Order: sequence, then C-alpha cells, then structure tokens
Amino acid sequence: MNIKFEIEYRTIYGEDLFLNVLESDGSQTRYPMSTRDGIIWSCELGIDHAFDYFYSVTWQGREKRSEWVFCPHSFDPTEISNPELPAVQRDFWMDAPEDFRVAGTLIPVFSLRSRRSFGVGDFGDLRQMVDWVASTGQRLLQILPINDTTSSHTWTDSYPYSCISVFALHPQYVELGALPPLKDEAERKRFDKMRQDLNSLPQIDYECVNTAKLEYLRLIYEQEGKKTIASAAFKTFFAENERWLVPYAQYCHLRDTYGTGDFSQWPDHQQWDEAERKALSSARNKAFKDVAFHYFIQFILAEQLSSVHAYARTRGVILKGDIPIGVARHGCDVWQEPRYFNLNGQAGAPPDDFAEDGQNWGFPTYNWDEMLRDGCQWWERRFRNMARYFDAYRIDHVLGFFRIWEIPMPVKSGLFGQFSPALALSSDEIIRAGISEETLKNTTAPIIKPSTTDEKPSTNYLFLRDHKNPEVFHPRISGKKTQAYSCLSNEEQHAYDHLYEDYFYHRNNQFWYEEAMQKLPKLVKATRMLCCAEDLGMVPACVQWVMDELGILSLELESMPKESWVRFGHVERNPRRSVATISSHDTPTLRMWWDEDYERTQDYYNSILQMEGSAPHPLSGHLARHIIQRHLDCPSMVCVIALQDWLATDEHLRLKDANAERINIPANPRHYWRYRMHLNIEDLKNDKSFTEGIKEMVIKGNRI
Repeated sequence: MNIKFEIEYRTIYGEDLFLNVLESDGSQTRYPMSTRDGIIWSCELGIDHAFDYFYSVTWQGREKRSEWVFCPHSFDPTEISNPELPAVQRDFWMDAPEDFRVAGTLIPVFSLRSRRSFGVGDFGDLRQMVDWVASTGQRLLQILPINDTTSSHTWTDSYPYSCISVFALHPQYVELGALPPLKDEAERKRFDKMRQDLNSLPQIDYECVNTAKLEYLRLIYEQEGKKTIASAAFKTFFAENERWLVPYAQYCHLRDTYGTGDFSQWPDHQQWDEAERKALSSARNKAFKDVAFHYFIQFILAEQLSSVHAYARTRGVILKGDIPIGVARHGCDVWQEPRYFNLNGQAGAPPDDFAEDGQNWGFPTYNWDEMLRDGCQWWERRFRNMARYFDAYRIDHVLGFFRIWEIPMPVKSGLFGQFSPALALSSDEIIRAGISEETLKNTTAPIIKPSTTDEKPSTNYLFLRDHKNPEVFHPRISGKKTQAYSCLSNEEQHAYDHLYEDYFYHRNNQFWYEEAMQKLPKLVKATRMLCCAEDLGMVPACVQWVMDELGILSLELESMPKESWVRFGHVERNPRRSVATISSHDTPTLRMWWDEDYERTQDYYNSILQMEGSAPHPLSGHLARHIIQRHLDCPSMVCVIALQDWLATDEHLRLKDANAERINIPANPRHYWRYRMHLNIEDLKNDKSFTEGIKEMVIKGNRI
C-alpha cells in the first residue's frame, strides 16, 4: 500500500528532511524527502503494517540538534481507508532552537566599492561582500531594495524605495566585468578609463554611472544579444517572468521614446494594453525588437543575482532583501494594473522626531479592496519573485498592512494625513465626549479639493474630515500643539485629549488587527524566507499581536524604544523573535548619533552604559566596540550592524568625516542617495586585524 507523507516546513538553505520509520523490532530506516520549493516536502512508501515515524533535519549534511527531531507519530494503514496522511506544518524559523542566533551586516549594494566596479556597487561586489561577511563569522548580509527606479534618468531616480517595478532589477547592478568583453579594443579602453574615473569618486555620480553602464550594455547587446535571446536559458527565463517582463519592457521603451516615465504625459499608451502582449513576445515582430534590449538586461541581472544567491548559500550566508511598502506613482506597476492603487492618496508617515511636518513619500496608496478580491495575488507574486534571490526579507513600514498614513492629493504636508482605513468619529461621538458643536465646526479643516494650493490656513485645526466620507472626522495629528487647542476650555481640552488618545491608540486596534490578518498570513507563508519587519513609529498594540501570531521578527533600536515613556531601550530585554540593530539607512550612524546631542549622549553613557564621568567626544573605537558587543550579546535572534558602525570600531579604518557616512535623511524627500564605502572590499578582506576583531566579537556573542 502506497502511503504519502507530506510536511510543510519552510527551510533555511542547506537543509534536508528525512522520514524515519521505526519498526516493531526496533530497527529504523531513513528515507529522504523531496521538495520543489523548499516549503512542501513529501515522499511515498509502500507499507502495509503498523509503524511509528518521525521527521528529522540535517543541515549541510550534519545532523541537527536533538530538538530538531519532530515528535514521533504512530500510524496503522489497516485502520483507515485513505492511506494519505494529513500534512504537518512546521517552520525552520518558528522552530529555531534558543541558541540559533546570527550576526549580520547591513550595506546597500550601490554603496559597495571594489577595485573593479564601475562607480557603483554591483552584483560582483555583492559576491565579494558575502566572502567578507563569512570570514568574520557572520551569517547574514542585508541590503536595501534593488528594484529598477529609472523614471527620469536623473539623480532623483537614486531613491531605492521608489521602484518603477516591484519585479525588475536595477540595470546599474549589472557586473559588466562578468559579461563577454567588447570586441572593439578602442571601446574597451574608453570604458575602462571611464570606469577608473567613476570608481575613484568619493560618492556615486548616479547620472554618469547609469548613462555609461546603459551605453556599455547597448554595445554588448548589439554584440551578444541575438545569441543570448536564442538561448534555452533566456527562453526559460522569459517563460517564467513573462507576466511582468513584457509590460515592463514596453514601459521602458515608451519612457525612453517620450522622455519621461510619467505615462500621463505620453501622447498614447497611457495604460498597458494586454492585447499587445502577443506581438511583444514573439521575436519575429518589430514590437519585440523594440523592447528586447530590456529583456536582455533583466535576464543578465537575474542570472547574476541568482548566482550570488547560490554562492552565498555555499558560504553559509543568508541574503536578506528589502520589500518597499510603496511603488512609484508613475511606474510600471501602476501603469499595468491601476486597479490595485488609489491615485487620489499619497502614502507617508505622521510627524515624529525625524520629521516634524510628517513625511510624504508620494507613493499612491493601495486599493486593498481590489487586492483582497483576488487573494492578494500581486503581493504573492512579488514575494515569490523575491524568494528567487533571498532567504530573508525586511518588510519596509509593516504598519502599512494595518493602516497607512494617507495624504490627499495634491497636498504636500504630512500634517494633513489620516490613517486609512480607520474608524472615524461621528459628530455625535465628538459632541458626547464633551466638544461643543460650535467648537467642532470652528476647528474642523475645510474639505481639501484637488485645486487646493494654500495649506497654511489648515494648520490650526483640530479635526479633519474623512477623505472618503466628509460626514465623519479624524483628530488631526499633533492637534494638541496648535493654537486652536490652547484656546479650548479646560473641559474641552480634557475631552479632546481623551478622543485623541483613544483614536490613535485604542479605538482601531481590533479593526487594524483584522485588516492585517486578511493580508499578511498568506504572504508570510507564500515563501520559505524569514520575514522581518520594520515596525517603528506610531505603533498600535495590534501590531505585536499579529507579528507574534505569524512569527515575524520585530526591529529593535536602542535609540528608538517601543515604550513611549523611556528614553532608551534595553537591549538585554529584546524579544527573542527580533532583529537588533544600532542604525539603519534612515538614521544617523552610531558616530553621528553620539555627537548629535551631547546631553542625550551623556545620559546614555551614564544610565545605559553604566560609565562614570563625562562622555568622550568623538566616539572612540573602544566605546563603539562596547556598544556593538552589547547588541551581539542580546537575546534577539538576529543582530544586524551597519557597515559604517562596524568600521567605527577601528579609528584607523573609519572615514574621518562621520557625517559623510549618512545614507538617507527621511525629512528630505529629494535626498540624493549616493553614499559609497571609502574602502575597497578587497582591502577590507585583507585587513586581518579588523576581520579577526569582528569575528572575536561575534564569537563572544555566541552568534556563530
């Protein structure tokens, strides 16, 4: 009798599952299980008698610890008519033993520098960075988004979180040195001179780098394109990615033809036409020839990144990607499937310590009703595409799956946003709470219309009308800081305080929990990747409920504690299922933070580090090591340190100007993302003292 054994087990790289059958005479037989996606494992056996069985796991050929053995089961095929066993659900990341703790490094790919790169980090540099990470005993390398952001071919496209396609990779990351050499010797010399000039710059010249690399790719395409597109590997790639690849290539062709990525300004093709897919997919058609260059680039990028991913696994390094919460308003995703987006809204963040006016990212908000209608297929495709290249990922602004800070078009200030969706307040509720009808009328901002240009009069209001239903209201964020609030009577101030606190921290908790649970479970389970979330900011209690339920790792920054009543977090109290870090791409580096606010640093020095006397400035390498070691010692499953913070431990290696290490300034929506390592990766790898110093810290933190 054939019996099918099946188990759902999201595995890490290098793992194999086995079915172990125990016979009544005490003998045991091990059967390997097979999988196609690293999630569902199965095998079939012909057994016609009762037996016991259990599952076990090996990692890179070595037996896992005893706690990895799945508890035994008994089975008698003669007692049931259907011999197919129910699927068992397990998860590497949920089942990880207490001593599974890893250390890692955060660095954007564009920030990498090697002796052979072309003025910007590329996938060849990423491979070298994997080597360095492995040599230090670390087990994770985290990067920023690597999707194509090319909208205008100017430096404003340097913003990696404004992707024009959630599937396409950015052409700037092609490792040109891994391609066949140009046959034209003069051109080879010209590009090599250009490469040396761009590579010697202290920062990225985004426009020059991308112009040069695209020109080079055009020449390679003319030389190698016909042969590549006729290859079996390309045909397989095209078949697997055709759904997004064809519209993307057409979008890029039209963008370059009309000189803008804003499809609303194109004289035609202002929305993707599915009827054109057939002509764009056949090499015999002119339409195919017009766009094939973009197919060629994406094929090369996919091949190179897949190779890096496979290599990282052989070195025991987890590659961790980044999934932006938004997409470019005039990008290919919106052009192809506009029904998934609300173009009347702009995603952003409410005011905080980084941006007193809030943040307006400009991204359209999602039409979740439409996305849920087809089971969030767009998101599932996106996550599965990521799983081709990564073993873990960071969800940027996970709060957006609960509710997003939505700012109406065309307003710029984040102060005029409101959470969407949210349970707004009726006028009766507000009046019953103690706010008079007259006060409500006088402190409610007028309805924002598309023609609105003057925002200043609205800054003194306490309530905003709902964007979709003007009959209900939201307390305006930071309303208690306005003159209108100070003019209220004590009774009405008390009433407003109660409404404000309840609305932002209590009223919507269950509602937002249910919103997230419609979306996140199917996405987390769609791939084998470890799910980590950026859950900073104005975090409602329901966020932790969902993350605990789904096993999503939280982000813990000592300088940005989750508790509003404390100044600093305590790393020794970090939850087990979390990522501990010191700085991110959006924050100052450790050295910058140390010198930003002397009074705050003094408090941290005395109360958290338990040091006596005055805090030294600038931050010494010794103190940087001490702070990092505290994070490596903490309970968090993952500890990720930005490369700039690792370098802070060595006063000879680190950049002299700490301010030049900043990657992004969130309060500036037009920030130029151009930070680049001041050292070559080769030099970093060859610095035995620095590498061994990090390895000692990692070992001391029991993270090997």
